[in-house]
Amino acid sequence: MADFRAGGATGSLPAVQAGDGGSNPTPALQFGPKDLIVRAIPHSIAAQVARDRHYLRSAPASPLLSFGVFAGPGLDGVAIFTPGPLNGYRLLAGAERRDVIALARLWLSDDLPRLGESRVLAVLARLVHRATSAKAILAYSDPAAGHTGGIYRAAGWLYLGQAGAQPLMRIGRGPPRHLRTVGSLLGTHSARYLRSRGLEVEMIPTIPKLRYLKILDESWQSRLTVDPMPYPRIGGERP
Repeated sequence: MADFRAGGATGSLPAVQAGDGGSNPTPALQFGPKDLIVRAIPHSIAAQVARDRHYLRSAPASPLLSFGVFAGPGLDGVAIFTPGPLNGYRLLAGAERRDVIALARLWLSDDLPRLGESRVLAVLARLVHRATSAKAILAYSDPAAGHTGGIYRAAGWLYLGQAGAQPLMRIGRGPPRHLRTVGSLLGTHSARYLRSRGLEVEMIPTIPKLRYLKILDESWQSRLTVDPMPYPRIGGERP
C-alpha cells in the first residue's frame, strides 16, 4: 500500500502497474522515466486534481478509469478516461461505441523527467487494454491553449486531423464545460431550456481540436476509416 496526498486529500491504494508520464511547476525531482509508477486511484482524487491543475479547471462527469502518476510519495500526474465521443467509434470500421474510449483529462507535472510523458502514455495504454475491451483510445489537443499533441507524437499515436469544433458552456460563475459534461450533470445541454429555468448561460466559441488515436488491438489497425496524417508542425508547443 502507498499513501499519497493530492490537493489536501489523502488516500491509500494498492499498486496496479509500475511505470514505463502539466502545467504547474513542482520542486525539481531526481529520478528517471523508469522510476515512474502508474496505478489506479479513486475517481474523486483524480477529479480534484483535474479541477486544481488541468487548464480546463474541470473534471468529466462520467469517468470510466482514473490513474495517478507517482515519482515518489507525491502525485505527479492524473489521467481520466471516459466513454468515447458519440461518433468516435466511427473511426474504426465495424466498431461499436464501447470500442473507442477517450482520454478526457491528462495532467502531468512539468518536472517529469525527459521521456517520462511517453512512458506514462505507454503504461496507460497497457492498463486500459487489460482493464477494458476497448480497441483504441482517442485524445484531443487544444491549440487554443497552446497544446498541439507533442507527447502523443512522441509516443507514436496516430494523428487523424482536426475534430469539429464545439462551443463550451459556462453556467453562472462556474468553469467552462463541454456540452457532454453539462448534459451528464443536468440532463440537458440546451441553452434555451437552461435559460428558461432561470440559469445564466454563456456559450464560449472554440477552435477545432487535434485528434490523436492509439490502437490497442493491432488487428484493428486495418479498420481505420480515416487515413493518418503527417503530424502538425507547430513551434513552441505544449502537449
